[in-house]
Amino acid sequence: MQPTRKSKKASLAGSLLLAHPGLKDPNFRRAVVLMSAHNAEGAMGLVLNRPLGKRLGEANGDFTYGPLAGIAMYAGGPVQTDQLLLVAWEEHEEGFRLHFGLDPDKAAELLAGGEAEVRAFLGYSGWSAGQLEQEMKANTWVVAEVPPDLLTQQPGDALWRKVLSDLGGDWQLLAYEPDEPGLN
Repeated sequence: MQPTRKSKKASLAGSLLLAHPGLKDPNFRRAVVLMSAHNAEGAMGLVLNRPLGKRLGEANGDFTYGPLAGIAMYAGGPVQTDQLLLVAWEEHEEGFRLHFGLDPDKAAELLAGGEAEVRAFLGYSGWSAGQLEQEMKANTWVVAEVPPDLLTQQPGDALWRKVLSDLGGDWQLLAYEPDEPGLN
C-alpha cells in the first residue's frame, strides 16, 4: 500500500487533505481539510467535517435576524479559533469556485442568488513555510481530489470515511477500521 496519493500539481490548493488513519492528533484526527492556499510561504485550509451544531444567528448576535442567521457553523481548524470566516462554494461544470473570507454582505448576496453554499467557520488550519511538506513526507496526510458531491455528504467522521474509501484499495479498509481494532 502506498501511504499517500501523490498530487500531480505542485500546489495543493483546491485539493482535499485527509488525515491519515494513523493520525491521532485531536486537532486533525479524521479531518477533511479543503486547501485554499499552498505556496512556498505556507498553506491554509478549512476542516470541513467538524460541525459545531450551531447556526450563525445563535452564536453571534450580529447575525440573529439577518439573512445569514441559518448558516451552519464549523470548527475550521486550530488557528485563531475566535476568528469567524465566511466561505461560499459555487459549483461549475469544471469544478467549484471557493470564496474565502467573505464580508457578510457578499455572503448574503451569494446565498440569496441560490447558486452558492455558504458556511461559517471558527478558525482555520494553517502551516508555516515547509511545515506541510514535512508532514507530507511523514505520511500524515492523504491527498484527494474534491468529489463533485462533497457538500452534500454528511459531516463528521462519515465524510472522512467516504472520501478516503473512494480512493479504493487498502484505503477503503482503513477508512472503516474500528478505533480499537483489538476490541473486535
